[in-house]
Parts: sequence; C-alpha cells; structure tokens
Amino acid sequence: MKIKLIGSLLLLAGFTQAQQRYELSAKQAADFARQNNAQVKNALLDVQIQQQTNKEITASAYPQINANASLNYYPNVGIQTFPNFIAAGTYGVLKDEGVLSGSGAPITTPSDFGFIQAQFGTKFVNTAGASLQQLLFDGQVFVGLQARRASIDFRNKAVEVTEENIRANVYKVYYQLAASRSQIAILDANIANVQKLLSDTRKIFENGFAEKLDISKLEVQVNNLLTERQKALNNISNGYIGLKFLIGMPIRDSLILTDSITYNDIRSGVFDAMQYNYADRKEYQYAELGKTLSEYNIKRYKLSKLPTLSLSSNFNYLRQANNFGFGGQWFPSSLVGLNVNVPLFDGFAKNARIKRAQLELQQNVNNIENLKLTIDLDVQQAINNYTNALATLEAQKRNRELAEQVYAQTRLKFQEGIGSSTEISSAQTDLQTAQNNYILALYDASNARIDFLKATGKLQ
Repeated sequence: MKIKLIGSLLLLAGFTQAQQRYELSAKQAADFARQNNAQVKNALLDVQIQQQTNKEITASAYPQINANASLNYYPNVGIQTFPNFIAAGTYGVLKDEGVLSGSGAPITTPSDFGFIQAQFGTKFVNTAGASLQQLLFDGQVFVGLQARRASIDFRNKAVEVTEENIRANVYKVYYQLAASRSQIAILDANIANVQKLLSDTRKIFENGFAEKLDISKLEVQVNNLLTERQKALNNISNGYIGLKFLIGMPIRDSLILTDSITYNDIRSGVFDAMQYNYADRKEYQYAELGKTLSEYNIKRYKLSKLPTLSLSSNFNYLRQANNFGFGGQWFPSSLVGLNVNVPLFDGFAKNARIKRAQLELQQNVNNIENLKLTIDLDVQQAINNYTNALATLEAQKRNRELAEQVYAQTRLKFQEGIGSSTEISSAQTDLQTAQNNYILALYDASNARIDFLKATGKLQ
C-alpha cells in the first residue's frame, strides 16, 4: 500500500512539474499559434516538401552517374548455326594450289558446303563499369528550374493565409474571454452590492422598518447572481480550453491573459484602414502566385515540343572464362554518345496538355476577378457590421450608465425607507440586463473590428 501511495505521489509530482505557465497578450497568443497550431505546422511542412521537390527538379540538370557490376553464368553456352565458310575457303586454296584428287583429277568445289554448329562464348562473363548521363537540353526541365522560386513563394503564401485565419480566430476567442472576465468583475460587484443591501435590510428589519419578504427577495437575488457567476466561470473555463487547443498549447498548462478589452480599444486603429488594396489580402497574393505557376505550366508544355539533347557515356571491363573467379585478363570497353530525341507525333497529346493548361490559367484569372468582388463584398459588409456594432455599443454603454444611476437612486430610496423591495429588485434586474448587454455589445464590436481589419488586409 505504501509503495502504491509513493508511486501515486511521484506521478502527481511529475505531472505538476510538466505543467507550464504562460502569460500572453493577444498578439503573443497569435504568435504562439503560429508556432504550435497543427494547421500552420502542416502548411510549413508543405514548404519543406516543395523544397525537396525543387531539389528533385534540380537534380535532373546534374550529371547522372551510376556504377554497375555483373556476374553471369551460362551452364549451356548457346550454339549457333552458320554456313560452312571454312570448307569453302579450304576448297578455294586447294584449287589455287592445283591440288588433285585421289584419282588424279582436279578438285571440284561442291555446290553446298552445309552448315556448322559451334558454341561462341564462355561459361562465365564478368563485367564492371560506370556510366554517365548528362542532360544538355530539355525545355520542361529548364522551365521547372525557372519555376522553383515561384513554387516556394506559393507555398509560403499558403502558410500566411493559414496563419491569418488562425490569428483572426485567436483574437476573437481571446477577446471573448477578456470580455467574460469583465463580466465576472461586474457580477462580483453586483454580488457585493446586493449582499451589502441584504445586510443593511436585515438591520432595518431588526428595527422594525422592513419586512421579512424584503430579506427573502434579496437572498433570492444573491443566489441568482452566484449561480450566474458560476455559469460564467464554467463558460470561461471551457473558453480557455478552446483557446489552448486553437493555439496548440497543452490543455494541462496554465494560461493567463494579460490584455483586456475596452471601449477605446475597439475604436482605435480601424478608421485608418478604410482605404484598402486588393494586394493587401493574403488570399489575393496567393491567387496571383497560382496564376504565375499556371503560366509556367503552359510554357513547360510548349517547350516539350522541342527536341531533347543528352550526352551518354560508359566505361566497362569485361572478363570471359570457363572457370568461376575474378582473376585473369579483363578487357576494357568505352562509349561516348550524343543523343537527340525529336518528337514527331504523339497523337496530339502535347496540344491537349497545352490547351488544358491554358484553360486552367483562364480559371485562375476568373477566380482572381471573382476574388476582387469578394474582397469588395467583405469590406463593405465589414464596414456595415462594424458601424452598426459601434452604434449598438454606444447605445448599450448609455443604457448601462442609466441603469447604474437608476439602481443607485432606487437603493438610496430603499435605504431611506421611501422605496419598496419591488423597485430595488426591478432596478437590480435592469442593471444586470444592461451590463450583460454591454458586455455582449463589446464582444460583438470586437469581432466586427477583427473582421474589418482582416477584410482590408490590415490584421496584424
């Protein structure tokens, strides 16, 4: 039992030590996500994958050197049949020398000498050597080399698009939690006020100037406020979990938000961004790079119609023998060749590839034009939403201030004995509603501000 207890304590101690504490501003939280969010990390890996692809393309322009060795054994050396040229040559010599046959007559050359079967080769053939291939000209490879930088830029821009989307979401969740913290502070203040009023009412009741019902109503208000506070704390806890997941932070780690959200924060720095350019949007930059790559694709397919030129060479040593081994005489052989491959007809496949690439380029152009309209739409909607959110925030700010004044006056009247518990309860409810509406308006305005900055390409 002791061993189990010690083991549990050690495990708990290790878990506690594994926890880390982070105090992050909104920008620091977004930067944390840039390094740890899974989507961003995968986008960065796409850049590295493209880099390796580029190296593969570059390798096509380098010499290709290979070594080779072989050992072949022929249990039955192949037999070849060929005309009997040996006999024909022999008869020719005999006739030229005037040799007579056994009967003393001149030798007569037969009309058919027949065939000879003979084995050519040995049972063992050893070879060892090296070959070199060098591409001298291939239009597709050269276009691939030219497109390397654009392909890396394309992948990097995809990373930026992903980062911006994650950043916007991080800001929204972060400021929602910041607004929720303000809600907790307001609830704590309301609880303290009602508890103070409850304490004062009990004293007034003891002196005979209040009813038991007044105390009960205030106790209900306190309990309701405490319940609402607990719900808010639970929502905040879930919000922290969601934010940790979004930025790629282990759930067990401790996260402290250092930024708050205020009325002035929401209004600052936005109206400076009213002027916008399409090129400020990451998505537009990404689409333009995609168009550039499509243009390279067309060029690549067009150059595939040109001949390709390559240099080939090899150097080998050859051993032939009827016994197994590596000793004996090795004979060298070498070759240097220039190869030209001229495409003549491929069933119009190259033309089809060129046409397809041109159509894909036109799709990219259409998408860019549509993206411009989308950006205009996003900006206009963001302006409208932000303007309406600010107007709502202004109205809720005034309502909250009025509700605070009404509650203060009603409470004073109640304490002086000229106000009823119904009035103070109604004023408290109205104040709480106004405060909650202000917090919601604050959060909505914050979201509208983030959407506007993202729509104009100014989100940092």
